[in-house]
Amino acid sequence: MRLADPFRRFSVTLLDDVRPANGHEDIPAAGLLLQLKTHYPDLQVDAVAGDAGFGFEAYLHTVYAALQACRVIDRRCHETDRDKTQWPTRGYDDHGRPICSYGHSLISYGFDRERQRHKWACDQACLLGKEPQVKLSQVAYPPPECPYLANQPHGRVINVGERFADASIRLVRDVPIRSSAWKSLYPRARNAVEDRNDTFEGWGLKRMPVFGMLRSKALLFLADVLDTLSTLARLVREATLASLVS
Repeated sequence: MRLADPFRRFSVTLLDDVRPANGHEDIPAAGLLLQLKTHYPDLQVDAVAGDAGFGFEAYLHTVYAALQACRVIDRRCHETDRDKTQWPTRGYDDHGRPICSYGHSLISYGFDRERQRHKWACDQACLLGKEPQVKLSQVAYPPPECPYLANQPHGRVINVGERFADASIRLVRDVPIRSSAWKSLYPRARNAVEDRNDTFEGWGLKRMPVFGMLRSKALLFLADVLDTLSTLARLVREATLASLVS
């Protein structure tokens, strides 16, 4: 579990675990998230990023409920995502963006941290002549039966909290996938992990020189401690030099 600090431009390992490559990561990783408050009581987590392997309920729920942080987890696909005709029925597309009943994508109005919900609105896209993401047959555009065309300045407005209206959590994200905010957060987390991996590879630890899970775990834990101490030493040196220059 890596902490990426965007202001001081460094990353360190907060907690660690070693598991077989073919094992599920979401449940043990959720357990590490729950330990953060015990080991780092002053740490305020802004967002939690990770690949699609963490896109399961236990992990997504823990980030939202226990840490109250933004979920920047890569999407975990399902075969139902391929059927676009079902998107207006379920209310969201294959990237977790809400869709109205007539196939138009809703526009993000941002995540309210105090209420922990994301606001979306259609902004009456059909009246503006925009093409729907999913065009339904036997439907006239703009649809005269839509109740949000009149006396609604933003059209249909919905709030998405932990889950969608159908109780699904798999594609719910507090930061829209592929948005500018997403592109600023997700690569930063991936780079923090890759930086650690590059360091370990430079130390000759791309392949473990020991055998057995316990020995590998102990060696990796020691390597993470050394990596953290090296980073802290660098930060102290840079802060000292900056104070001398100023």
